[in-house]
Amino acid sequence: MWRLQGINVGRLALIAAALLLVGLVGNLAAQDAENPYTSLEDVKTGERLFQMHCGRCHGRDAGGDDGPSLRRGRFRRAQSDAGLFRVISEGVPNTGMPPIYRSRTDESIWQVVAYLRSINQRPESISLPGDAAAGRRLYAGAGACATCHMIEGVGSLRGPDLTFIGDRHSPDELRVDLLEPDHEVLPRWWSVHMTYVNGRTLEGIRMNEDTYSYRVLDADEKLWSIAKRDLRESRRIETSTMPSYEGKLAASEVDDLIAYLFSLRTEESSP
Repeated sequence: MWRLQGINVGRLALIAAALLLVGLVGNLAAQDAENPYTSLEDVKTGERLFQMHCGRCHGRDAGGDDGPSLRRGRFRRAQSDAGLFRVISEGVPNTGMPPIYRSRTDESIWQVVAYLRSINQRPESISLPGDAAAGRRLYAGAGACATCHMIEGVGSLRGPDLTFIGDRHSPDELRVDLLEPDHEVLPRWWSVHMTYVNGRTLEGIRMNEDTYSYRVLDADEKLWSIAKRDLRESRRIETSTMPSYEGKLAASEVDDLIAYLFSLRTEESSP
């Protein structure tokens, strides 16, 4: 038997195999068990982990970006918590879904699973006070939502596309969106107010910005490309261009609008 600095190599191989077996058994046990990390704190930790390691592809709110939305109530490759654990920890071969970070622990995977479950209550299990049909009429009428938003290609580009908003936001989040639009404004929807050297001003949604220029969408949906050298000053506006419906709509109308917006979703998520 070969020896390395007085150590039996065969014995080392047996020890390594035993440790590998223990690791595999522990991992399988973790995947077969129910999620032991489901407290509110676990969900919050899972959200932070998701944003750090998954948000680049699936969006920081899990609403989709380069990767699909994970807010659609179902997952294509896994229905059980154990299945989600496996997909998150191992990735999906031959797709753009990699395994989560190498130094992860079973606890951190379970916490991400807890977060995904928290934002994926089955729609049929959620009882809403509003009337979706009335909300749809409100959206197109007194709410004037289509002046900024688009659904299935109809409407404006001045605000987020709402075609699948029910996948991305829960009813509670939709209520905050309607009543407190400045609560969280993603950089994609910041505005910029610019003053040219000749004194002319322009304000619009900041579509893109680099070292030398801005691309801005104005209130008439005209896209401008502005060289920064032509500006005297520019001011970034990080509040929402959307007005609050607090006090502008009755409580029942807000409920109706939420019911309609939450109905805008697809049937299936991935993984």
